[in-house]
Amino acid sequence: MPSSFSRARRTSLALTAATAAAALVLSGCASSDDEGAQDSDQASGGAGGAFPVTIDSALGTAEITEQPERVVTLGQGSAETAIALGHTPVGIESYAWGSDDSGYLPWIYEAVTEAGEELPTQFAGADDIDFETIIELEPDVILAPWSGITQEQFDILTDIAPTVAYPDLAWSTNWDEQIEIIATALGQPEEARTLIDDIGQQLADAAATRPEYAAVSFSYIYTTGPGTLGVFLPEEQRVSMVSSLGLTVDPVVNTFEETEGTDSALIGLENADQLAGSDLIFTFYSDAETRETIEAQPLYAAIPAIERGSVVASDDNPFVTASSIINPLTVPWVIDRYLPLIDEAVATLDD
Repeated sequence: MPSSFSRARRTSLALTAATAAAALVLSGCASSDDEGAQDSDQASGGAGGAFPVTIDSALGTAEITEQPERVVTLGQGSAETAIALGHTPVGIESYAWGSDDSGYLPWIYEAVTEAGEELPTQFAGADDIDFETIIELEPDVILAPWSGITQEQFDILTDIAPTVAYPDLAWSTNWDEQIEIIATALGQPEEARTLIDDIGQQLADAAATRPEYAAVSFSYIYTTGPGTLGVFLPEEQRVSMVSSLGLTVDPVVNTFEETEGTDSALIGLENADQLAGSDLIFTFYSDAETRETIEAQPLYAAIPAIERGSVVASDDNPFVTASSIINPLTVPWVIDRYLPLIDEAVATLDD
């Protein structure tokens, strides 16, 4: 366990860094998407989770010398994986849009309370990270492998505690790689495969109950306002979740050029007709008014799946959030809620 002296020293250094808005500059070390977190080029540590562990990222290196007890997470998915590994974070980045009346993402609230653990402190993240609250939490490690933290933020966070960032680009870490990275940082690399396999099995079991999905193609689209149209690519997590339930990504999606670092392609509303072969359209809207505005656009409305109502688009923000991220807590929470929505859309194909 990291000593109280070590924590106090890190806290003192971090206070200085946050106040001066300067931090120790670490040399970045990028690694490709297909490198596992347990690859010798990215992470090293003794077998069985022995420490020290070193994890390289695009922003710098995290050297975790002892078993972390106080975990803080930024971005999405890290808190859930830590909880699944038996490490309830002391602090997590808040995500009000996807939270329910508890003020927490419901799958996190349920998992923590059912385990009889204390709910994590929530703090602001994104562009305005609440460094002061993170300092007060005295973390032993900060996990942010699927996040958008900047180099400047990383440098400040590293003065607080060893910080694990993304291996390549912001918001582009594959879900299974994220689990491997977190398990390595927490000294449980051998448990990553168990979690990954369990997620795959849950999705495969659900797909087995709907063999008819295999004949159904889909595109997962989004808009950033009237006149725009984007398509999520096959490796994006929300698309991966749907395809893992047995549906097939419309082959046209593979022809779209990725907008760098987004796992998606902005194709423009003028190209909406390219989605004519998609049996179903998956999407989301921020609210009912936005949906009405978007669907009123002639080019959008003319997409065959939109026109016949073959659309899966929940207006429940927690569900939209959970179905967008694959991790040990979201998948079981989503499956039973997803299947009825998909069934309803598939039924329109027989009308």
